[in-house]
Amino acid sequence: MSPRTRRRIAGTFAVAWMALIFFFSELPGSAVPGRFGWLGHLLAYAVLGVLYLAALDPQLRAQKAAVLAVALASAYGIVDEVHQLFTPGRSSDPVDWVVDTVGALAGVALVVVIARRTAQRATSPADAD
Repeated sequence: MSPRTRRRIAGTFAVAWMALIFFFSELPGSAVPGRFGWLGHLLAYAVLGVLYLAALDPQLRAQKAAVLAVALASAYGIVDEVHQLFTPGRSSDPVDWVVDTVGALAGVALVVVIARRTAQRATSPADAD
């Protein structure tokens, strides 16, 4: 699969994931399933950050792409919290936005660490046993 195709697929999944987040934010307070609270925010935005990272141009330096992916997810977290101001039974909470941002940071950081370790293993000489 070409990098361009991979980016398009990741971008499509990111938009779909954003729509899913929007759908859950649109539910009135009494209709929110499971009451996942901060853990739901953390996991949802970890996935969103990873999808943004995968959708970004591979020509970007890894550090810049990681920062941009977290920033985009954090910005969407702000949009989500503002959206909840207009949803019956819901409220906007800055702590939720912080958890969203931490989730995106955690997801992106995990992918970066895994990618670096994989690259190191691929370039290190084989054990001479």
